[in-house]
Amino acid sequence: MRNILMSLCIAATALSASAQSSVQRPKLVVGIVVDQMRWDYLYRFYDRYDNNGGFKRMLNQGFTCENTFIPYAPTVTACGHSSIYTGSVPAINGITGNAWWDRTQMRTVYCTEDKTVNTVGSISSNGKQSPRNLLTTTICDELRIATNYKSKVIGIAIKDRGGILPAGHSANAAYWYDNTTGKWITSTYYTNELPQWVSSFNELKLVDEYYKKGWSLLYPANTYTLSTADEKKYEAKPFGTSFPYNLSGFAGKDYGKITTTPWGNTLTTEFAKNAVINEGLGADNITDFLAVSYSSPDYIGHSFGPNSIESEDAFLRFDKELGEFFDFLDKKIGKGQYTAFLSADHGVAHIPEYMQENKLPGG
Repeated sequence: MRNILMSLCIAATALSASAQSSVQRPKLVVGIVVDQMRWDYLYRFYDRYDNNGGFKRMLNQGFTCENTFIPYAPTVTACGHSSIYTGSVPAINGITGNAWWDRTQMRTVYCTEDKTVNTVGSISSNGKQSPRNLLTTTICDELRIATNYKSKVIGIAIKDRGGILPAGHSANAAYWYDNTTGKWITSTYYTNELPQWVSSFNELKLVDEYYKKGWSLLYPANTYTLSTADEKKYEAKPFGTSFPYNLSGFAGKDYGKITTTPWGNTLTTEFAKNAVINEGLGADNITDFLAVSYSSPDYIGHSFGPNSIESEDAFLRFDKELGEFFDFLDKKIGKGQYTAFLSADHGVAHIPEYMQENKLPGG
């Protein structure tokens, strides 16, 4: 199965003919994993991506590693993130699925569950998580070791496993979204109290503000020629049947629906920016690492499918958002002072009903 890794190498390097010349290390490494991003999205929507967006910047200023494959199954979120950041397969890193059957305990074990820790940031049980089930180190752990733990490492994702597993065992922090409260949380594995900046961010109640804005198409509907019709019987209907989606009724009531909209990406980006600012990431000459996973494309893909107008609109919006995130890093860290890479934890197959309606074998 095809996988993708893109790198935007904008860290200044000092290379010369001398073998003893040192390489200037980036002040910050930003690892970006897009949950359920198919490889072909890069080129399928290329002409629609913004010239100042993130994807064209990465493709034009960086390089792509396209001769890559996923040598394991299943290709799910936990396995993908663990394999990207450990450089190993599930048989070695121990994360063999989002969950698995433990024969010694005779029960299903969730990939990041940890009954020895407690939630920090809410009263729910969604924070009882840690990286203890991961059997190997990640590149973030190796960075911490190499700098004698002077590097700062922070993992961020709406999904707990997307934030926890990449950051590794020795991370300074990992944060994930509590869909019962609309807040970012962590566990006592990392800290006993949320930093003030996280509490302040939660107090903004951005999810309610996003709900009030709803989800409308970014461009005129007739320009979405690479997708199916807006309304399909086989699509899930988390908040309606077709655009525009009125989300205002979920404000203050249902904090889970936001994850199935592009606003989930926006929420993640805004939180990541606040982490950079308030944790001083990239503020000195010791390389820090920010591991960001965008979970919403996966929720959108599962609900509407990879050929839906919702998925196309979500990636067009994400492209713009990614470009704005890089602009923020240019100003905050310095252009040429950080390195970013982008990959996907897994892809997605066509919906069987989509295949069948087009006279293709679909199960």
